[in-house]
Amino acid sequence: MKIPDLTPFERKVWDAFSRGRAVESPDAGDGKAEEGRSWGPDRTVRAEVIRKLLLNSRPAEGETAALRLAGVRISGQLKLRYATVPHPVRFWGCYFERAPILYGMEVRQLNLTECYLPTLDAATIRVDGVLRITGCRIPGEVRLGGARISGAFFINDAWLGHEPYDDLERKPTLQLNHATIGDDVWGPGLRVDGQVRLAGATIARAINLDDARLSEPGRTALDAETLTIGSNLSAQRLRTDGMVNLRGAKIPGKLDLSEAHLSNPSGVALQVNSCTIGELSLHDAAPIDGSVDLRRSQFDMIDATPETWPAHVQLDGLTYSSLAPSLSADQRLELLERDEDGYVPHAYEQLAAAYRRVGDDARARAVQLAKQRRHRTTLPWYAKLWGHVQDATVGYGYRPTRAMAWLLALLVLGSVVYGVHHPRPVEPGKAPDFDSAVYTLDLLLPIIDFGQEKAFLPHGAYQWFAYLLIAAGWILATTVVAGITRSVSRQ
Repeated sequence: MKIPDLTPFERKVWDAFSRGRAVESPDAGDGKAEEGRSWGPDRTVRAEVIRKLLLNSRPAEGETAALRLAGVRISGQLKLRYATVPHPVRFWGCYFERAPILYGMEVRQLNLTECYLPTLDAATIRVDGVLRITGCRIPGEVRLGGARISGAFFINDAWLGHEPYDDLERKPTLQLNHATIGDDVWGPGLRVDGQVRLAGATIARAINLDDARLSEPGRTALDAETLTIGSNLSAQRLRTDGMVNLRGAKIPGKLDLSEAHLSNPSGVALQVNSCTIGELSLHDAAPIDGSVDLRRSQFDMIDATPETWPAHVQLDGLTYSSLAPSLSADQRLELLERDEDGYVPHAYEQLAAAYRRVGDDARARAVQLAKQRRHRTTLPWYAKLWGHVQDATVGYGYRPTRAMAWLLALLVLGSVVYGVHHPRPVEPGKAPDFDSAVYTLDLLLPIIDFGQEKAFLPHGAYQWFAYLLIAAGWILATTVVAGITRSVSRQ
């Protein structure tokens, strides 16, 4: 292309490029980039002109070249596949007649703000600075898989959505899989009709998806398997229609889903299994519509109320250090009963450990007791019967005060029985004076010997009653001692 072939407006763009000056149409900034299909030659630049500028032109002496267009229509298709562009490129409020092809492109900086593009193919792009797709309307796919961006990636307030696809050909709307971002991903207010794919991506700092809307009903709205983030993933007030998949993600800071609305009623709404995350916050989040999978994940803290969790959860292998807010054991235990895998011993052990970690031994014992009761439901009838006996008498050893009450009741009963029916002395004339209370206490306490048990011998039914007191004493006394031992060990 020769310079005489340029239109007056294209010549203006050509001359401004070498000096890094902006070229704005009279109506630039009116926020109507989608209407650009009707813009005339006074605000239209052919894509081939832009290509020649970026690849062949040089800056004016003492100037820094840059392409800066605002409110301009780009006719034709901008083809920069594998191109190296050492200049910053900025399109603001521009209309692209056809989808630009930026696959494998290397560019100093790329800024697309409030533009309209049918699709964007920029997979494996290399940006030596910041990439912006802020406020753009892109009805097709945005392909950025394998991108390498040394600075931040801004996609806030953009609206990305599928053009009609057959279900078998349906592809992710925003593809950022296996990309490497050297700073933040900034996407507050992002709206995506279709899947967002972040699988395998590495983000050096944080991701912000506050107030984002992701919709892929019945499918995966956010696919972030094995995502690695340097600090936090903030998604406050996030709304999703479809699964949020964070399987295997590493988030050392906070996964913030405060006030979020997560919905996938036909399947898993939140999949956070096999993850390593500092803190998971569902503070003031709406009740999750769909199941939640937290298996084999590690958290320092989980902040969520029981009302937030759905009717079906999976918790096997989940580990955490603390829970917020502070709630009673009964309120926390109700969640464990929703586990799709049924009785999961590890879930009870984790909850008990969390209570012990904050010094709440009473609630930890309540959890251990609930574990035994839940385990009892999996046993055969004869084991269930023995379990009911243990529960009623000593609370499986986690109710030492109940054991003490039984000891006192048996002491009173034995004192009355043997007070009415004295056992005969083993050696008449040598036996000490009989005391029914001390005699009963001698039978109940397995270690202490008051001399009464050896000196007197009951007969018949009263001998069998003595055997019952001895057996009960062993069980109840060891339960009381175990409770005292736990209390002392906490000190």
